[in-house]
Amino acid sequence: MRIYRNILVIILLSGFTHPALAVPSFAEQTGQPCAACHVGAFGPQLKPFGRDFKLYGYTRTDGKQHGLPIAVTVQNSFTHTAVSQPGGAARWFAANDNAALDQISVYLAGKLAPKVGSFIELNYDGIARVVKLNNAEIRYASEGEAWETDFVWGLTANNAPTMQDLWNSTPVWGFPYNASGLAPSPAATTMLDGKLAQNVAGGGIYILWNDLVYAEASIYGGLSRDTRNALGAVPVSGSDTVVGAVPYWRLALQHSFDDERQNIQIGTYGLHASVNPGGDGSAFRTDSFTDVAFDINYQWIANPKSVVSDMVSVHATWIHEDQRLSASNVLIGANRSGNLDTVRADISYSFAATITPSLQYFQTAGSANPLYFGLPGGVPNSAGFIGEIAYVPWGKPDSPWPWINVRLAAQYVAYTQFNGSSNKASDNNALFLSLWTAWRF
Repeated sequence: MRIYRNILVIILLSGFTHPALAVPSFAEQTGQPCAACHVGAFGPQLKPFGRDFKLYGYTRTDGKQHGLPIAVTVQNSFTHTAVSQPGGAARWFAANDNAALDQISVYLAGKLAPKVGSFIELNYDGIARVVKLNNAEIRYASEGEAWETDFVWGLTANNAPTMQDLWNSTPVWGFPYNASGLAPSPAATTMLDGKLAQNVAGGGIYILWNDLVYAEASIYGGLSRDTRNALGAVPVSGSDTVVGAVPYWRLALQHSFDDERQNIQIGTYGLHASVNPGGDGSAFRTDSFTDVAFDINYQWIANPKSVVSDMVSVHATWIHEDQRLSASNVLIGANRSGNLDTVRADISYSFAATITPSLQYFQTAGSANPLYFGLPGGVPNSAGFIGEIAYVPWGKPDSPWPWINVRLAAQYVAYTQFNGSSNKASDNNALFLSLWTAWRF
Protein backbone atom coordinates (compact mmCIF):
# COMPACT_ATOMS: atom_id res chain seq x y z
CA MET A 1 0.00 0.00 0.00
CA ARG A 2 2.90 2.35 0.69
CA ILE A 3 3.93 2.08 -2.99
CA TYR A 4 0.44 3.08 -4.18
CA ARG A 5 0.32 6.03 -1.76
CA ASN A 6 3.68 7.26 -3.07
CA ILE A 7 2.48 7.02 -6.66
CA LEU A 8 -0.65 9.00 -5.78
CA VAL A 9 1.48 11.72 -4.20
CA ILE A 10 3.69 11.90 -7.31
CA ILE A 11 0.67 12.20 -9.63
CA LEU A 12 -0.88 14.95 -7.52
CA LEU A 13 2.36 16.90 -7.31
CA SER A 14 2.88 16.62 -11.06
CA GLY A 15 -0.13 18.87 -11.59
CA PHE A 16 1.78 21.81 -10.12
CA THR A 17 4.87 21.53 -12.31
CA HIS A 18 5.87 23.95 -15.00
CA PRO A 19 4.07 23.38 -18.34
CA ALA A 20 7.28 23.80 -20.36
CA LEU A 21 8.26 20.21 -19.55
CA ALA A 22 6.18 17.64 -21.41
CA VAL A 23 5.97 13.86 -21.15
CA PRO A 24 7.34 11.85 -22.67
CA SER A 25 10.52 13.87 -22.85
CA PHE A 26 10.66 13.35 -26.63
CA ALA A 27 7.45 15.38 -26.99
CA GLU A 28 8.89 18.21 -24.91
CA GLN A 29 12.10 18.23 -26.94
CA THR A 30 10.42 18.30 -30.35
CA GLY A 31 7.49 20.51 -29.38
CA GLN A 32 5.16 17.90 -30.87
CA PRO A 33 2.31 15.97 -29.20
CA CYS A 34 2.65 12.24 -28.64
CA ALA A 35 0.39 11.66 -31.65
CA ALA A 36 3.04 13.07 -34.00
CA CYS A 37 5.40 10.14 -33.37
CA HIS A 38 3.15 7.37 -32.11
CA VAL A 39 0.21 5.43 -33.50
CA GLY A 40 -2.75 5.98 -31.18
CA ALA A 41 -1.02 8.95 -29.47
CA PHE A 42 0.94 6.68 -27.10
CA GLY A 43 4.12 4.66 -27.58
CA PRO A 44 5.85 2.56 -28.50
CA GLN A 45 4.36 1.97 -31.99
CA LEU A 46 5.97 4.49 -34.38
CA LYS A 47 4.74 6.58 -37.26
CA PRO A 48 7.13 7.80 -40.01
CA PHE A 49 8.00 10.93 -37.98
CA GLY A 50 8.80 8.77 -34.95
CA ARG A 51 11.02 6.43 -36.95
CA ASP A 52 12.84 9.44 -38.35
CA PHE A 53 13.35 10.87 -34.86
CA LYS A 54 14.89 7.59 -33.69
CA LEU A 55 17.03 7.28 -36.83
CA TYR A 56 18.59 10.66 -36.06
CA GLY A 57 19.58 9.55 -32.58
CA TYR A 58 16.74 11.09 -30.56
CA THR A 59 18.32 14.53 -31.13
CA ARG A 60 15.87 16.57 -33.22
CA THR A 61 14.48 19.56 -31.32
CA ASP A 62 12.15 22.51 -31.74
CA GLY A 63 15.12 24.87 -31.43
CA LYS A 64 14.27 25.92 -27.89
CA GLN A 65 16.29 25.45 -24.71
CA HIS A 66 15.29 22.39 -22.68
CA GLY A 67 16.40 20.76 -19.45
CA LEU A 68 17.40 17.17 -18.87
CA PRO A 69 15.25 14.82 -20.99
CA ILE A 70 13.49 13.03 -18.12
CA ALA A 71 10.20 11.14 -18.40
CA VAL A 72 8.22 8.94 -15.99
CA THR A 73 5.66 6.21 -16.67
CA VAL A 74 3.60 3.93 -14.43
CA GLN A 75 1.78 0.76 -15.45
CA ASN A 76 -1.07 -0.72 -13.39
CA SER A 77 -3.10 -3.76 -14.34
CA PHE A 78 -5.68 -6.42 -13.53
CA THR A 79 -5.28 -10.03 -14.75
CA HIS A 80 -7.93 -12.75 -14.84
CA THR A 81 -7.03 -16.21 -16.15
CA ALA A 82 -9.54 -18.81 -17.36
CA VAL A 83 -8.34 -21.25 -14.71
CA SER A 84 -6.71 -20.31 -11.42
CA GLN A 85 -2.99 -21.02 -11.09
CA PRO A 86 -2.18 -23.34 -8.16
CA GLY A 87 0.22 -21.75 -5.70
CA GLY A 88 -0.42 -18.28 -7.07
CA ALA A 89 0.24 -16.49 -10.33
CA ALA A 90 3.61 -15.37 -8.92
CA ARG A 91 5.21 -14.78 -5.56
CA TRP A 92 3.08 -12.35 -3.50
CA PHE A 93 0.08 -12.86 -5.79
CA ALA A 94 -3.14 -14.87 -5.60
CA ALA A 95 -4.13 -17.76 -7.85
CA ASN A 96 -6.39 -15.48 -9.89
CA ASP A 97 -7.90 -12.00 -10.30
CA ASN A 98 -4.75 -10.06 -9.49
CA ALA A 99 -4.41 -6.28 -9.42
CA ALA A 100 -0.80 -5.17 -9.76
CA LEU A 101 1.55 -2.26 -10.02
CA ASP A 102 3.41 -3.69 -13.01
CA GLN A 103 6.17 -1.13 -13.14
CA ILE A 104 7.40 2.39 -12.54
CA SER A 105 9.93 3.64 -15.08
CA VAL A 106 12.15 6.71 -15.11
CA TYR A 107 13.72 7.55 -18.49
CA LEU A 108 16.69 9.57 -19.60
CA ALA A 109 15.39 9.89 -23.12
CA GLY A 110 16.37 12.59 -25.58
CA LYS A 111 19.23 14.77 -26.76
CA LEU A 112 22.35 14.65 -24.59
CA ALA A 113 24.79 16.52 -26.85
CA PRO A 114 25.04 17.53 -30.50
CA LYS A 115 24.27 14.39 -32.55
CA VAL A 116 24.08 12.23 -29.37
CA GLY A 117 20.88 11.03 -27.73
CA SER A 118 19.65 8.31 -25.43
CA PHE A 119 16.79 6.07 -24.41
CA ILE A 120 17.67 4.69 -20.97
CA GLU A 121 15.06 3.16 -18.67
CA LEU A 122 15.48 2.61 -14.92
CA ASN A 123 12.64 0.36 -13.90
CA TYR A 124 10.90 -0.80 -10.74
CA ASP A 125 9.41 -4.21 -11.54
CA GLY A 126 6.28 -4.51 -9.42
CA ILE A 127 5.86 -8.23 -10.14
CA ALA A 128 9.38 -9.31 -9.11
CA ARG A 129 9.69 -6.27 -6.76
CA VAL A 130 13.17 -5.25 -7.82
CA VAL A 131 14.79 -2.13 -9.27
CA LYS A 132 16.70 -2.78 -12.48
CA LEU A 133 18.21 -1.20 -15.56
CA ASN A 134 15.82 -2.10 -18.36
CA ASN A 135 16.25 -1.25 -22.06
CA ALA A 136 19.09 1.20 -22.59
CA GLU A 137 20.53 2.76 -25.74
CA ILE A 138 22.84 5.66 -26.61
CA ARG A 139 23.06 6.81 -30.24
CA TYR A 140 25.25 9.03 -32.38
CA ALA A 141 23.79 10.07 -35.74
CA SER A 142 24.99 12.17 -38.65
CA GLU A 143 24.32 12.83 -42.32
CA GLY A 144 26.47 12.40 -45.40
CA GLU A 145 26.47 12.29 -49.19
CA ALA A 146 28.03 9.83 -51.62
CA TRP A 147 27.60 9.55 -55.39
CA GLU A 148 25.16 12.48 -55.21
CA THR A 149 22.94 10.50 -52.84
CA ASP A 150 22.12 11.48 -49.25
CA PHE A 151 22.40 9.05 -46.38
CA VAL A 152 22.06 8.98 -42.59
CA TRP A 153 24.50 6.96 -40.54
CA GLY A 154 24.98 6.38 -36.86
CA LEU A 155 26.42 4.38 -33.99
CA THR A 156 24.35 2.54 -31.40
CA ALA A 157 25.27 1.11 -28.00
CA ASN A 158 22.53 -0.89 -26.26
CA ASN A 159 21.72 -3.88 -24.04
CA ALA A 160 18.89 -5.61 -25.93
CA PRO A 161 19.21 -6.75 -29.57
CA THR A 162 16.37 -5.28 -31.71
CA MET A 163 15.61 -2.39 -29.30
CA GLN A 164 17.50 -0.13 -31.73
CA ASP A 165 15.20 -1.12 -34.60
CA LEU A 166 13.00 1.47 -36.30
CA TRP A 167 10.02 -0.81 -37.01
CA ASN A 168 7.45 -2.46 -34.76
CA SER A 169 7.74 -6.01 -36.03
CA THR A 170 10.96 -6.90 -34.20
CA PRO A 171 10.62 -8.44 -30.72
CA VAL A 172 11.48 -5.64 -28.29
CA TRP A 173 8.89 -3.19 -29.65
CA GLY A 174 6.43 -5.62 -31.24
CA PHE A 175 2.75 -6.11 -30.38
CA PRO A 176 1.49 -6.57 -27.69
CA TYR A 177 3.16 -3.43 -26.37
CA ASN A 178 2.47 -4.43 -22.79
CA ALA A 179 1.32 -7.79 -21.48
CA SER A 180 0.49 -9.47 -18.20
CA GLY A 181 3.32 -10.76 -16.04
CA LEU A 182 0.77 -12.80 -14.06
CA ALA A 183 -0.68 -14.98 -16.82
CA PRO A 184 0.70 -18.31 -18.12
CA SER A 185 3.11 -18.02 -21.04
CA PRO A 186 4.56 -20.61 -23.43
CA ALA A 187 7.78 -22.32 -22.36
CA ALA A 188 9.66 -22.02 -25.66
CA THR A 189 11.06 -18.76 -27.03
CA THR A 190 13.85 -17.96 -29.46
CA MET A 191 17.01 -16.04 -28.56
CA LEU A 192 15.77 -13.09 -30.61
CA ASP A 193 12.58 -13.00 -28.56
CA GLY A 194 14.16 -11.30 -25.57
CA LYS A 195 16.35 -14.02 -24.05
CA LEU A 196 19.42 -11.81 -24.44
CA ALA A 197 17.82 -8.56 -23.26
CA GLN A 198 19.78 -7.04 -20.34
CA ASN A 199 22.09 -10.07 -20.39
CA VAL A 200 24.38 -8.56 -23.04
CA ALA A 201 25.84 -5.19 -23.99
CA GLY A 202 27.29 -4.05 -27.28
CA GLY A 203 26.85 -1.86 -30.27
CA GLY A 204 27.45 -1.25 -33.92
CA ILE A 205 26.94 0.96 -36.94
CA TYR A 206 23.86 1.61 -39.06
CA ILE A 207 23.06 3.48 -42.28
CA LEU A 208 19.96 4.53 -44.20
CA TRP A 209 20.93 5.17 -47.83
CA ASN A 210 18.71 7.29 -50.07
CA ASP A 211 15.79 6.87 -47.65
CA LEU A 212 15.52 3.37 -49.13
CA VAL A 213 18.08 0.84 -47.87
CA TYR A 214 18.71 0.36 -44.15
CA ALA A 215 21.59 -1.77 -42.88
CA GLU A 216 23.08 -2.42 -39.46
CA ALA A 217 25.89 -4.58 -38.08
CA SER A 218 26.36 -4.91 -34.31
CA ILE A 219 28.21 -7.15 -31.91
CA TYR A 220 27.41 -7.97 -28.27
CA GLY A 221 29.18 -9.58 -25.36
CA GLY A 222 27.62 -11.33 -22.38
CA LEU A 223 27.47 -9.57 -19.01
CA SER A 224 28.95 -11.36 -16.02
CA ARG A 225 26.72 -12.67 -13.25
CA ASP A 226 28.00 -9.99 -10.86
CA THR A 227 27.23 -7.26 -13.39
CA ARG A 228 23.73 -8.59 -13.99
CA ASN A 229 23.14 -8.79 -10.24
CA ALA A 230 24.28 -5.19 -9.84
CA LEU A 231 21.97 -4.03 -12.66
CA GLY A 232 19.02 -5.91 -11.21
CA ALA A 233 18.58 -8.55 -13.94
CA VAL A 234 15.89 -11.09 -12.97
CA PRO A 235 16.55 -13.93 -12.48
CA VAL A 236 20.34 -14.30 -12.43
CA SER A 237 20.78 -17.50 -10.45
CA GLY A 238 20.34 -20.48 -12.78
CA SER A 239 20.06 -18.35 -15.92
CA ASP A 240 22.04 -18.87 -19.12
CA THR A 241 25.41 -17.15 -19.42
CA VAL A 242 26.44 -15.81 -22.82
CA VAL A 243 29.85 -17.01 -24.00
CA GLY A 244 31.90 -15.11 -26.57
CA ALA A 245 30.67 -12.59 -29.11
CA VAL A 246 27.08 -12.30 -30.37
CA PRO A 247 26.90 -10.82 -33.90
CA TYR A 248 23.61 -9.15 -34.89
CA TRP A 249 22.62 -7.91 -38.33
CA ARG A 250 19.74 -6.05 -39.96
CA LEU A 251 18.89 -5.28 -43.59
CA ALA A 252 15.67 -3.61 -44.80
CA LEU A 253 14.09 -1.82 -47.73
CA GLN A 254 11.54 0.93 -47.09
CA HIS A 255 9.40 3.04 -49.42
CA SER A 256 6.74 5.74 -49.09
CA PHE A 257 4.24 6.37 -51.89
CA ASP A 258 0.78 7.75 -52.64
CA ASP A 259 1.82 11.22 -51.39
CA GLU A 260 3.16 9.72 -48.11
CA ARG A 261 -0.16 8.02 -47.37
CA GLN A 262 1.38 4.57 -47.61
CA ASN A 263 4.62 3.24 -46.15
CA ILE A 264 6.05 -0.23 -46.54
CA GLN A 265 9.15 -1.99 -45.24
CA ILE A 266 10.48 -5.48 -45.97
CA GLY A 267 13.53 -6.79 -44.15
CA THR A 268 15.57 -9.47 -42.48
CA TYR A 269 17.52 -9.64 -39.22
CA GLY A 270 19.29 -12.22 -37.10
CA LEU A 271 22.00 -13.19 -34.62
CA HIS A 272 24.22 -16.02 -33.44
CA ALA A 273 24.76 -16.72 -29.74
CA SER A 274 26.50 -19.34 -27.62
CA VAL A 275 25.56 -19.90 -23.98
CA ASN A 276 26.33 -22.01 -20.96
CA PRO A 277 22.86 -23.38 -20.07
CA GLY A 278 21.89 -22.40 -16.54
CA GLY A 279 25.28 -20.72 -16.23
CA ASP A 280 26.92 -24.17 -15.96
CA GLY A 281 30.19 -24.38 -17.87
CA SER A 282 31.20 -27.82 -16.57
CA ALA A 283 30.40 -29.50 -19.90
CA PHE A 284 33.31 -27.59 -21.51
CA ARG A 285 31.11 -26.89 -24.49
CA THR A 286 28.19 -24.58 -25.21
CA ASP A 287 24.71 -24.51 -26.66
CA SER A 288 24.65 -22.38 -29.80
CA PHE A 289 21.73 -20.70 -31.50
CA THR A 290 21.46 -19.15 -34.95
CA ASP A 291 18.34 -17.04 -35.46
CA VAL A 292 17.31 -15.76 -38.92
CA ALA A 293 14.18 -13.63 -39.26
CA PHE A 294 12.14 -11.87 -41.94
CA ASP A 295 9.63 -9.10 -41.38
CA ILE A 296 7.23 -6.74 -43.11
CA ASN A 297 5.55 -3.52 -41.98
CA TYR A 298 2.82 -1.53 -43.73
CA GLN A 299 1.05 1.68 -42.73
CA TRP A 300 -1.77 3.56 -44.43
CA ILE A 301 -2.42 7.12 -43.22
CA ALA A 302 -5.66 8.76 -44.31
CA ASN A 303 -4.22 12.30 -44.05
CA PRO A 304 -0.43 12.50 -43.61
CA LYS A 305 -0.68 16.23 -42.77
CA SER A 306 -2.77 15.53 -39.65
CA VAL A 307 -1.24 13.95 -36.55
CA VAL A 308 -4.68 12.67 -35.53
CA SER A 309 -5.46 11.04 -38.87
CA ASP A 310 -7.00 7.58 -38.99
CA MET A 311 -4.43 4.96 -39.92
CA VAL A 312 -3.95 1.25 -40.47
CA SER A 313 -0.82 -0.56 -39.28
CA VAL A 314 0.22 -4.09 -40.23
CA HIS A 315 3.26 -5.95 -38.84
CA ALA A 316 4.48 -9.50 -39.38
CA THR A 317 7.63 -11.45 -38.59
CA TRP A 318 8.92 -15.01 -38.88
CA ILE A 319 11.88 -16.13 -36.77
CA HIS A 320 13.67 -19.43 -37.43
CA GLU A 321 16.12 -20.71 -34.84
CA ASP A 322 18.65 -23.48 -35.41
CA GLN A 323 19.70 -25.05 -32.10
CA ARG A 324 22.97 -26.91 -31.47
CA LEU A 325 22.64 -28.18 -27.88
CA SER A 326 26.02 -29.76 -27.17
CA ALA A 327 26.19 -28.59 -23.56
CA SER A 328 22.58 -29.49 -22.72
CA ASN A 329 23.15 -32.93 -24.23
CA VAL A 330 26.02 -33.57 -21.80
CA LEU A 331 24.43 -31.91 -18.75
CA ILE A 332 20.82 -33.16 -18.92
CA GLY A 333 20.68 -35.61 -21.82
CA ALA A 334 18.78 -33.28 -24.16
CA ASN A 335 18.73 -33.94 -27.90
CA ARG A 336 21.85 -32.60 -29.61
CA SER A 337 19.99 -30.40 -32.07
CA GLY A 338 16.62 -28.94 -32.89
CA ASN A 339 14.80 -25.97 -34.33
CA LEU A 340 12.16 -23.47 -33.30
CA ASP A 341 9.98 -21.23 -35.46
CA THR A 342 7.89 -18.25 -34.35
CA VAL A 343 5.35 -16.39 -36.48
CA ARG A 344 3.49 -13.25 -35.44
CA ALA A 345 1.18 -11.06 -37.53
CA ASP A 346 -0.99 -8.19 -36.32
CA ILE A 347 -3.20 -5.44 -37.68
CA SER A 348 -4.62 -2.33 -36.02
CA TYR A 349 -6.82 0.60 -36.98
CA SER A 350 -6.35 3.84 -35.08
CA PHE A 351 -9.40 6.10 -35.03
CA ALA A 352 -8.40 9.78 -34.69
CA ALA A 353 -5.34 8.76 -32.65
CA THR A 354 -7.73 7.93 -29.82
CA ILE A 355 -9.23 4.44 -30.10
CA THR A 356 -7.06 1.65 -31.51
CA PRO A 357 -8.32 -1.94 -31.81
CA SER A 358 -5.68 -4.56 -32.68
CA LEU A 359 -5.66 -8.26 -33.50
CA GLN A 360 -2.68 -10.61 -33.63
CA TYR A 361 -2.13 -14.25 -34.57
CA PHE A 362 0.91 -15.94 -33.05
CA GLN A 363 2.45 -19.40 -33.36
CA THR A 364 5.59 -21.10 -32.07
CA ALA A 365 6.49 -24.60 -33.27
CA GLY A 366 9.62 -26.71 -33.05
CA SER A 367 11.18 -30.13 -32.82
CA ALA A 368 10.41 -32.31 -29.79
CA ASN A 369 13.04 -32.18 -27.03
CA PRO A 370 11.50 -33.29 -23.69
CA LEU A 371 14.52 -32.75 -21.44
CA TYR A 372 15.47 -29.43 -22.97
CA PHE A 373 12.02 -27.80 -22.85
CA GLY A 374 10.93 -29.60 -19.68
CA LEU A 375 7.54 -30.43 -21.19
CA PRO A 376 5.62 -33.74 -21.29
CA GLY A 377 6.21 -35.05 -24.79
CA GLY A 378 8.74 -32.31 -25.33
CA VAL A 379 6.79 -30.57 -28.10
CA PRO A 380 7.05 -26.76 -27.67
CA ASN A 381 4.17 -25.79 -29.96
CA SER A 382 1.87 -22.94 -28.91
CA ALA A 383 -0.55 -20.79 -30.91
CA GLY A 384 -3.42 -18.39 -30.50
CA PHE A 385 -4.80 -14.89 -30.86
CA ILE A 386 -4.52 -11.60 -29.01
CA GLY A 387 -7.27 -9.02 -29.27
CA GLU A 388 -6.90 -5.57 -27.76
CA ILE A 389 -8.63 -2.22 -27.74
CA ALA A 390 -6.76 0.83 -26.46
CA TYR A 391 -8.12 4.25 -25.57
CA VAL A 392 -5.90 7.34 -25.33
CA PRO A 393 -7.89 10.51 -24.57
CA TRP A 394 -4.96 12.96 -24.68
CA GLY A 395 -1.51 13.21 -26.31
CA LYS A 396 -2.94 15.34 -29.14
CA PRO A 397 -2.70 19.03 -30.09
CA ASP A 398 -5.99 19.95 -28.38
CA SER A 399 -5.37 18.02 -25.14
CA PRO A 400 -6.53 20.02 -22.09
CA TRP A 401 -3.74 18.68 -19.89
CA PRO A 402 -0.43 18.69 -21.80
CA TRP A 403 1.48 17.49 -18.74
CA ILE A 404 -0.10 14.02 -18.67
CA ASN A 405 -1.02 11.21 -21.03
CA VAL A 406 -2.74 7.90 -20.30
CA ARG A 407 -3.45 4.69 -22.18
CA LEU A 408 -6.28 2.41 -21.08
CA ALA A 409 -6.42 -0.99 -22.72
CA ALA A 410 -8.38 -4.22 -22.56
CA GLN A 411 -6.54 -7.25 -23.94
CA TYR A 412 -7.57 -10.89 -24.28
CA VAL A 413 -5.18 -13.75 -25.04
CA ALA A 414 -6.80 -16.92 -26.44
CA TYR A 415 -4.75 -20.08 -26.96
CA THR A 416 -5.59 -22.78 -29.48
CA GLN A 417 -2.45 -24.72 -28.47
CA PHE A 418 -0.26 -24.39 -25.39
CA ASN A 419 3.08 -26.11 -24.77
CA GLY A 420 2.41 -28.88 -27.26
CA SER A 421 -1.22 -29.63 -26.43
CA SER A 422 -4.56 -28.42 -27.76
CA ASN A 423 -6.38 -30.17 -24.93
CA LYS A 424 -7.28 -27.56 -22.32
CA ALA A 425 -5.16 -24.95 -24.07
CA SER A 426 -7.92 -22.44 -23.35
CA ASP A 427 -7.29 -22.90 -19.60
CA ASN A 428 -4.39 -20.50 -20.14
CA ASN A 429 -6.53 -17.75 -21.70
CA ALA A 430 -6.22 -14.42 -19.94
CA LEU A 431 -8.00 -11.07 -19.68
CA PHE A 432 -5.57 -8.19 -19.08
CA LEU A 433 -6.77 -4.68 -18.22
CA SER A 434 -4.10 -2.00 -18.06
CA LEU A 435 -3.65 1.66 -17.22
CA TRP A 436 -0.41 3.16 -18.54
CA THR A 437 0.31 6.70 -17.34
CA ALA A 438 3.04 9.10 -18.49
CA TRP A 439 3.73 12.55 -17.15
CA ARG A 440 6.28 15.32 -16.72
CA PHE A 441 7.78 17.10 -13.73
